[in-house]
Amino acid sequence: MGKLKSLWDDRNNQYKYFKWLMYYSKPYFWRIVLMMSFSMIGTVFSLWMVTISKNIIDRATESNGTVGVFDKGGFGYLIILYVSLMLIMQVVNIVASLLSQIIVEKFSFGIRKQVYEKIINSTWLDITKYHTGDLMTRLTSDAGAIADGIVGTIPGIIQLMIELVMVFFTLFYYSPMLAILALCIAPVAGITSWFLGRKMKRLQVKVQESEAAYRSFIQESLANVLIVKSFANEGYSADRLTKLRENRFYWIFKRAKLSLASGTVLGLGFQIGYISAFAYGAYQISRKLITYGTMSVFLTLVNRVQSPIIGLAKQIPHIASILASAGRVMELQSIPLEEKLPENINSDEIGIKIDNLTFGYTDETVFEDVSLDIKPGEFVAIIGESGIGKTTLVRIIMSFMNGLKGNVAFYNGNGDVERANASTREFIAYVPQGNTLFSGTLRENIRMGNLNATEEEMWDALKLAAGYDFVKDLPDGLDTVIGERGHRLSEGQAQRIAIARAFVRKSPFLILDEATSALDMKTEQEVIEGLRNLNPRPTCLIITHRKSILKYCNREIVIEGKRAAEQLGEFI
Repeated sequence: MGKLKSLWDDRNNQYKYFKWLMYYSKPYFWRIVLMMSFSMIGTVFSLWMVTISKNIIDRATESNGTVGVFDKGGFGYLIILYVSLMLIMQVVNIVASLLSQIIVEKFSFGIRKQVYEKIINSTWLDITKYHTGDLMTRLTSDAGAIADGIVGTIPGIIQLMIELVMVFFTLFYYSPMLAILALCIAPVAGITSWFLGRKMKRLQVKVQESEAAYRSFIQESLANVLIVKSFANEGYSADRLTKLRENRFYWIFKRAKLSLASGTVLGLGFQIGYISAFAYGAYQISRKLITYGTMSVFLTLVNRVQSPIIGLAKQIPHIASILASAGRVMELQSIPLEEKLPENINSDEIGIKIDNLTFGYTDETVFEDVSLDIKPGEFVAIIGESGIGKTTLVRIIMSFMNGLKGNVAFYNGNGDVERANASTREFIAYVPQGNTLFSGTLRENIRMGNLNATEEEMWDALKLAAGYDFVKDLPDGLDTVIGERGHRLSEGQAQRIAIARAFVRKSPFLILDEATSALDMKTEQEVIEGLRNLNPRPTCLIITHRKSILKYCNREIVIEGKRAAEQLGEFI
């Protein structure tokens, strides 16, 4: 009773999961129905073949010669009909299988695409609470389990129920008692499956969590393999991977044991039903109450009655797995989307005003009552100790953060104002610190700043970023292929490509977060002077530790003690 109460208490979540699953199944409804129709045709044909096989056996044992071999109802005629139906069933099964694979692939991609779009359109701060490996597991394993469930498990349950009814009444026609006895396994199967389903759902969550931890470690260790090797931690990393694999294996093995235990119970019930049908049929034959053909019908149909029952029982754990995966995917649905307001400001020249900003990642604040005004066309340096909040200020300006107090707004020379939101990134170009290049060609990396950039615009951006010469000298130029995180490029070259990616955007507001840290002073000077000579000149916010840059800035903003203080810089 306690378990039933627990299931009832959780009915709201189960209903939400089911409603979510049905919503994402709508575009594939008729395709799934078509796939089920093929399966139903196969069931009808298989029952027809059972009847034909009875007649074949009876014709073979009777041998009364009243019907010609190839006449309708004759032995040869029945054999040809049986083989024809068998071939048609093979074709139907092949079509149904191919259709199922196509639907599963399209459906799983549809879920993955939806989850992916949800992730990239949600607030950055909320997304960072999840490890990338965990997000990947939800995008792959969980989405795949949901797709298999919607296209395979749920239609399979419906098909098994229809098949059970059809087979039961067919058997009932030949032997009412056997049909009723064959159903006796249903209560055992139902109780076993109910118990298994609850356990299986919990174990499925554990399996997916251990899979996420396993993938997360592999991803991080491979992404930071240089650190692993630098500190001679190859052995430690291999041991850590083994421990994570053992933990994953523990939950997989536990799930497998539970599934096998229930399968054994159901299998024994199946065998008892078959033996009962065999004994009953043999008794009936001994008393000459039935023919050998009818005996074959008994044995075949008893199996066919019990098979859907056991099949339905085995599907219940799959339903539990689907619901567990649906819950993990739906968890991402609760992440709030970024606020995107209609753009209502002319963005030819942009400044930003921050009023009474207070923000903290936790209860501990990073900024308290900060106010700034960066005017259109100004070059402003943000300086301060490491970890003081310089990059956090950039993230706030970029609207990556939520939960802040105060006001952050962009304005233009006409006095038009637009509150900072995800849409205001349309007129911002950003060069983050660190190596942020993607694997692929240099062309693809630069074009990410402006998907409509022409060849000439990309070369102009490279000239402005002091990267023209080294790219021109590469054998494949812009089509040079680089690896993950700019592999095959030096740090300075990778940084110049990242700067060119921002410059090709031609935005009126530019943010450079330690963007020239890997450049020598001469190259850095070329980049900054090139920016100053642009017409119109963008507003430029520069986070730096280099004093050599300060002479190019109108002002310096020093972040210290959770506040920002302005001081005049030397402008040349």
